Amino acid sequence: MAKARGRPKAPFQISDEQRGELERLVRRGRTARAVSFRARIVLACSEGGNDIDIAAVLRASRGTIGKWRRRFMKDGVDGLFDEPRPGAPRKISDDQVERLVVATLEKKPTDATHWSTRAMARKLGMSQSAVTRIWRAFGLQPHRTKTFQLSTDPLFVEKVRDIVGLYLNPPDRAIVLSVDEKGQIQALNRTQPVLPMGPGRNPERRTHEYRRHGTTSLFAALDVATGKIIGKCFPRQRAREFRKFLEVIDASVPANREVHVILDNLSTHKAPTVQRWLAQHPRYHLHFTPTHSSWLNQIERWFALLTERQIKRGSHQSVNELKAAIEAYISTTNRKPKPFVWTKSADEILASVARFATKTLQAHA
Repeated sequence: MAKARGRPKAPFQISDEQRGELERLVRRGRTARAVSFRARIVLACSEGGNDIDIAAVLRASRGTIGKWRRRFMKDGVDGLFDEPRPGAPRKISDDQVERLVVATLEKKPTDATHWSTRAMARKLGMSQSAVTRIWRAFGLQPHRTKTFQLSTDPLFVEKVRDIVGLYLNPPDRAIVLSVDEKGQIQALNRTQPVLPMGPGRNPERRTHEYRRHGTTSLFAALDVATGKIIGKCFPRQRAREFRKFLEVIDASVPANREVHVILDNLSTHKAPTVQRWLAQHPRYHLHFTPTHSSWLNQIERWFALLTERQIKRGSHQSVNELKAAIEAYISTTNRKPKPFVWTKSADEILASVARFATKTLQAHA
């Protein structure tokens, strides 16, 4: 007969009512994770197991199992909840908190476009630190703002389904390219040397003054399946340059594949010279994003990485230096390409846009 492990425990019994309440705490989605876990410990103890076995199953320490067993035996289900913390009693009532939140969301100061912590504290007779804590607790940031632009394209739904379909279910034996231009990239050089970062010193410092040394325009295509980049810099951003870039693409992709190109509604993409080139190359199929919907074009994400990692903090004394830096970043990307993973379906995107549009209309009703 196997010998029981652990010290003998006092008889542990729970009523049917307590068991039902514990099971509700485990199942209920709004229960704090800590309380739900404690309820699981008590239910496991009620089955007659010892602390060592229960600790192994629930991946907890023996001390934790014993603590909540004792707390339940002493105070029942109420013992599983945290006890009041020591400290001074709360001075701000729930009504004051509600009044502050409502004022933040529904009112504006008379002398500004948005609330500051000091202005709100003066208005409601609170301390500035109290306003800050409450705003942080409710995720309110009156000082921040973001821009948006809803598409008015009459074919918005059809274009979203078309492009997302290319991302999630690309055609067999075809290449899907995300294409766009990043125009007028400036070759900037700081007027004073950069002070590099060092131990115990502030971050890298640079003067806000710079000298311009010309611009270049980058035409780029992202292979959606592989993450590889086809890119070339041109002095200008016109239909003529775009047609030349199509020739660069044509020389870079297998000749026996259909090519689906995702791009925006820029006039250079629809110019007669481009249309003539496409007529001579029938394997190319253009898919235009809806107006004001550049977020549908994956190459924009790569442009953001290029800007952040190579251009924004770069210092270039000539356009040639800038072009060399861009070409080096393209080469680095292509050595270990990694495609962007598109996760949202067209239905999810359209539902999200619909919710946003409805919320916008309600705010101005």
